[in-house]
Amino acid sequence: MRVQVKKWGNSASVRIPTSIMAAAALHIDQEVDVREEEGRVIIEPITAPAFTLEELLAGMKPENFPEDVDFGPPVGNEVW
Repeated sequence: MRVQVKKWGNSASVRIPTSIMAAAALHIDQEVDVREEEGRVIIEPITAPAFTLEELLAGMKPENFPEDVDFGPPVGNEVW
């Protein structure tokens, strides 16, 4: 699909057609990574890094642990 590069302030912009936005699972106001590779412009969505439970737990420090709270004995159908 052909589109034109247009001026937008001091930068250039390209309108991405709705069909391509949908096919690439992109959304308005979503952050993307834009780079050049071998003369091509590559636009990719920025995804949050996936952390394992072990990695998350390794980042915990004792000073960040919450204090224990005693809520009293179980009431009604509460079972511990």
